[in-house]
Amino acid sequence: MLLELNEVLIEGMHRTLSLMAKAGELTCLTGGTAAQHTRWLLAMQGFETVTNGYISIDGEPLTPHSSPAFRKLMAYAPARLCTQGEVTVYEPPSVQDVFSLKANRDLPISNGILGEEMRRVGGDQTDSRVQLIAVAALLNKSILMVDDPPIQAVDYLIKWARQGRIVVAASNNEELLKQADVIVEL
Repeated sequence: MLLELNEVLIEGMHRTLSLMAKAGELTCLTGGTAAQHTRWLLAMQGFETVTNGYISIDGEPLTPHSSPAFRKLMAYAPARLCTQGEVTVYEPPSVQDVFSLKANRDLPISNGILGEEMRRVGGDQTDSRVQLIAVAALLNKSILMVDDPPIQAVDYLIKWARQGRIVVAASNNEELLKQADVIVEL
């Protein structure tokens, strides 16, 4: 599986972005601001307006019409919960808040299963980023996108990629960048 951005420009940005994120690799977006990281990850899901270039999965273009189907292949762990594509804002989120999101409401995931996955992710179990990564991983999708993962989650993300999934993380953390397979400067 291949997620490709070819000379993509999103509304309000001044530089294009090109990348090829492959299954089995940890791809890291770096440089720029946290807000820019989030916007690029949202663009890959079809939530941002692309004014130039294209985004595709295995050669199939992401369009406003195809984006809902594409998002079924993706799991997204934001740095914090936001209203993009959702109904409610929770800052900071609790585990229960995560399941209030419309995309997660019907998941057959108990607090016990979620707690076990959070231990696998590593780091501070009260860190909302750990909780969100665990929920995204439990969705068991082909593409995992993570915004500002804690450094303790890097081994988990690498393991996830090595299982044949596309993993795209956005971070300026030097330790994460050292372990990434592909680094893309914004």
